[in-house]
Formats: sequence, C-alpha cells, structure tokens
Amino acid sequence: MRKQKGFSLIELLIVVAIILIIAAIAIPNLLRARIAANESSAVASVRTINTAMISYNSSYPTVGFAANLLTLGGTCNGATLPSSTAGCLIDTTLASGTKSGYTFGAASSGSAPSGGYSAWANPLTQNSTGVRSFCSVQDAVVRVVGTTAQSSCAGTETPLQ
Repeated sequence: MRKQKGFSLIELLIVVAIILIIAAIAIPNLLRARIAANESSAVASVRTINTAMISYNSSYPTVGFAANLLTLGGTCNGATLPSSTAGCLIDTTLASGTKSGYTFGAASSGSAPSGGYSAWANPLTQNSTGVRSFCSVQDAVVRVVGTTAQSSCAGTETPLQ
C-alpha cells in the first residue's frame, strides 16, 4: 500500500475548533470597538451642531438660533448662497438626522430671536450601534444622558469627560 498525503479528520477538527475559539474571543471586541467609534462620531457631530448653532446665531441675529437641523444644513453651491432657511453650516448627512448609527435632532427655544437651543443624539439600536445618548444646550457643553433616548436637553445632565 502507498501512503496517502494529507490531513486526518482529527487534525482538521482541531484546526476548526481553534478558529472558532479565536472568533468567539474576537467578535465581541469588534462589536465594542464599533460602538465606541459610533459614540465618538456622535459626540463629534453634537459638537459640530453646537458650532453651527453659534455661527447661525451670529450670522442671523434677528432669527436667533436655528429651529432645526434642516435650517443649519442645505445644499449650497456657487449659485446658491447661505440664508436663514438654509445656513449651509453642516453637511447634508447630519442635517438629515441620521449618521453613524445615531439619530440627531436640534430645536430652538423661545420666539424670534430665539435665545436658546437643544441638540441631542440617540443610538438607532441600543447596545448595537451605541450605548449612551448625548445632548447639549447653548453653553456648548456635551452631556451624557445615559441609556435613555432623549428629544431635548435640560442642561442638567452629566457633562462628558
């Protein structure tokens, strides 16, 4: 009889078992890394909204702060100039209200000229795209709301550290 070359069934099963063990260790770490990246993106987006609100308030003092994200956004090019209805201060993805696994919102408070605003970010799917919600008011401090979704910000939440 000639000796056949190749791997035995036991050797193949051992290799498959080792690959499965490595995958079981690596996949939760990858999910946590994705959640951390989404949360970092959400905080950066809330900071962008803060900057855009302050710029909008400076540019249109008779209006005050923008009423919503669509007012901060808009598609401006060489032919269309920024206005109080389309400030062109944030990108269209953020102005649509959904970015990197989070939903975003903003609202002004008071009548024109509005003297305050609230901006917030909530995960699309809790524990899958993000764990914490974030918010900010006109003092431009990003705050952690916790695990509950929020559609406004009182300014009394815990500041992000």
